[in-house]
Amino acid sequence: MRFNVIQPGPIKTKGAFSRLDPTGAFEKEMVSRIPCGRLGTVEELANLAAFLCSDYASWINGAVIRFDGGEEVFISGEFNSLQKVTKEQWDTMEELIRKTKGS
Repeated sequence: MRFNVIQPGPIKTKGAFSRLDPTGAFEKEMVSRIPCGRLGTVEELANLAAFLCSDYASWINGAVIRFDGGEEVFISGEFNSLQKVTKEQWDTMEELIRKTKGS
């Protein structure tokens, strides 16, 4: 027997999104928190489940597979506000770092 868990993030389905987000406003906000830049699909989730049930995954047991495009890891980091840094600001920081001795 194998026991694995799929921990899905937002998966776009017609039924759920037509009821929970009929205007599409929440979808845009959700996508902004996902490093992959999009929602998951039913097909991707089905492919992962099929793989976990297959002989190819016979050595995987007791796993929790986070299937969220990187959302959970992204929103739990303390440096995530660095995504707001502009390219010019990154260039300035790099310049300062390179001028520091011993770096």
